[in-house]
Amino acid sequence: MTTPLLSTKNVHLSYGDHEALHGISLDYEPNTITALIGPSGCGKSTYLRCLNRMNDMIANVTITGTFNFKGQDLYAPNANLVALRTQIGMVFQQPNPFPFSVRENVAYGLRLNGRPSRTAIAEKVEWALKQAAVWDEVKDDLDKNALSFSGGQQQRICIARLLAVSPDIILLDEPTSALDPISSSEIEATLMALKKTYTIIIVTHNLQQASRISDRTAFMLNGDLVEVGETNQFFLTPEQQATSDYLTGKFG
Repeated sequence: MTTPLLSTKNVHLSYGDHEALHGISLDYEPNTITALIGPSGCGKSTYLRCLNRMNDMIANVTITGTFNFKGQDLYAPNANLVALRTQIGMVFQQPNPFPFSVRENVAYGLRLNGRPSRTAIAEKVEWALKQAAVWDEVKDDLDKNALSFSGGQQQRICIARLLAVSPDIILLDEPTSALDPISSSEIEATLMALKKTYTIIIVTHNLQQASRISDRTAFMLNGDLVEVGETNQFFLTPEQQATSDYLTGKFG
């Protein structure tokens, strides 16, 4: 069995006295896509944000459990959060390019992490936009404001911005829910190509999307991990009745 790139064990999260996650244990192997599914409010986005410590920004949150990333504790007191969020990057539900040019969006993280030459930036910008499958659509407009592009193009520019700093893991929180079907399909194709190089964890409400692109699927309900398995088997023969009920539309 392949050694997990990221391993989480017995993860609990509480907002004050309210516990939102009840002991989640999941592993993520390199070069795979894992889909986290479940009804609204089940904890999947909350759990996802634990993986690069985005919940640290919320007051009165308590997180316990083990988060092992490449042999290191993500929640160690001396953890470098800038470095962590470079290695484990996130793409959000709404496309959120910065209000400046495509070029400067993709170069943003590169400038934060050093002072690369103009040539190095140009090469990395082109590389990242090609990786995100949006280069052909923006290559003649690199100095155009990123907000002037379509939602699907903006989302792929955001993916390119993340890729430019060479992460190991890509977290995506419903990255296509605000997009039309064609743009969603383009994002899915991009993710399928990216898994050759990256480990991808995606929260999605779209069961068809999960079945199309993921290698493994995890079903969460009311802050619990109900079931996880290989996607093909998971959708065809779920082991838990609650999973079957959700997949067949009895709730959610």
